[in-house]
Amino acid sequence: MTDAELAAHLAEVAGRILIEVRASAMFEGKALGSAGDATANEFLCHAIRAARGDDGLLSEEEKDSTERLDKERVWIVDPVDGTREYGEQRSDWAVHVGLSIGGEAKVGAVALPGLGSGTVLRSDRPTPLGPVAARPRFLVSRSRPAREAEEVCAGMGGELVPMGSAGAKAMAVVRGDAEIYLHSGGQYEWDSCAPVAVAAAHGLHCSRIDGSPIRYNNADTYLPDLLICRAELADEVLRRVAALR
Repeated sequence: MTDAELAAHLAEVAGRILIEVRASAMFEGKALGSAGDATANEFLCHAIRAARGDDGLLSEEEKDSTERLDKERVWIVDPVDGTREYGEQRSDWAVHVGLSIGGEAKVGAVALPGLGSGTVLRSDRPTPLGPVAARPRFLVSRSRPAREAEEVCAGMGGELVPMGSAGAKAMAVVRGDAEIYLHSGGQYEWDSCAPVAVAAAHGLHCSRIDGSPIRYNNADTYLPDLLICRAELADEVLRRVAALR
């Protein structure tokens, strides 16, 4: 099984597990989110260690170890990206299974179980992108839209589209439901590794909001900002962000 096949398989199975946990009716709200996180994390981490024992591993739900810093290959996972949305019985949450090689997001799979069983976007199976909308759609946080996104959107005559998890937003651009995901409110490596790998494989522009590359497997896992967008719009978005600073 290739790395990409493994990532997709694990993301899909973890998504099914999470749907089953939610359907059990044993938990609700924050308790449901916590139960889902713990259950999916146990499965993903055990499976990755069994299948790729020589690789490093970073998960949002596991205590970090500096051992990964000496590894060329590091799996970076988010068992439930959008725990709030998952707990609220919404569809805009995701499972991230990414592989960083030499600090770059090279392989990834993002499952979107809320959209239906088996909905997994993969770095090894890119699909053609559709046309760019005349009025670009900017994906933003449901509760804390980024100032840069709001101002660039206004300058480009775009439309703000609130959505839940980072993975759901990034995959909305891949799926053609939006053109731009501009985030400046802070994230962590597990929020974007798998989505960036998938988005880049589909030909989307992926960078920090100053245009610099996104690097993974750092000692400090915090990543302040992110831009995933249609390549045709990247130069204008980056120019407008720079003008705000």
